[in-house]
Amino acid sequence: MLIHKCVIMSIWKLRLSILATLALIFGLSTLMLTVVLILTGLFDIITLGVLVIAFNIIQWLISPYLINALYRARELPANENPKLHETIENLSKKSGIRTPKLMLAQIPIPNAFAYGSPLAGNRVAVTSGMLEKLNDGEVEAVIGHELGHLKHKDVQVMMFVSLLPALFYYIGYSLTLSSMYGRRRDEGSSGALIGMIFIAFWWILNLFTLYLSRLREYYADRHSASIVENGSQKLSVGLAKIVQATRNMGKMKNQTKSLSSFKALFISDPDRAEIDSAALSTMNVSSGQKLVQDILSQQLTTGAKFAEVFSTHPNIIKRLKALQELD
Repeated sequence: MLIHKCVIMSIWKLRLSILATLALIFGLSTLMLTVVLILTGLFDIITLGVLVIAFNIIQWLISPYLINALYRARELPANENPKLHETIENLSKKSGIRTPKLMLAQIPIPNAFAYGSPLAGNRVAVTSGMLEKLNDGEVEAVIGHELGHLKHKDVQVMMFVSLLPALFYYIGYSLTLSSMYGRRRDEGSSGALIGMIFIAFWWILNLFTLYLSRLREYYADRHSASIVENGSQKLSVGLAKIVQATRNMGKMKNQTKSLSSFKALFISDPDRAEIDSAALSTMNVSSGQKLVQDILSQQLTTGAKFAEVFSTHPNIIKRLKALQELD
């Protein structure tokens, strides 16, 4: 009962942080766009904005099919892995959502991700590498995390939030480019200045978007802890194993980079695996709890803190400490 209350309190704190970040992103974006439109009166900016939004919505609608092709994902029949199907059905009921399609991504890197659109429906994919590296309890906790993303509508939220930085970038780039061909020098210089302001604002908004992405990873972690028995420990071990196994795939670095197009969807960023586990000793992957304790014993360096600012996922040390607090 005490653990359950701890999880609920932690979830509410995260909800408030997420809402505050969303309000800040939308508020700053609306203010900036309103001021510039008033100063310039450029209808072309509105036209460009509509095109950017339309393009991103179309991309969102068809993205599940692109993801399936990129990660060689196929629907996993119930008779091929009945235990995994039973797990996702039970956890979906606990989450209060419809059971998503269970997909198998034919890639050796251990990971999992949730995705979907109104056209394709919701899906949860596990990689063949993860099924090999993690035991049943750890896989269950990872699936609980991905179902948390679906329950919290993270796919839709992050898609719409990501529209704002993209909108400011393309408007800024368009203004900077058009300023080169202005009729008067003063018009060109003012257009270039406004364009650079937009691009600078895109960079700032992108940092807030990354911060929101990290918050939602914590939020999904807590969902897993709330619906999976001993979920915080199972997910801790699962994450630690994923990070170490990814780092140890030295020969797979080129493939890892090519699979990073949708890395924000993953439960763990493969590009950060080497950074996250740089201080780990070479130990037996099967020693799950010992591996977790090894990570927790490390100090978070200034470099790691700085790198996290530009990451879609929290630093593994901070993430595991947050999970331990729920225990």
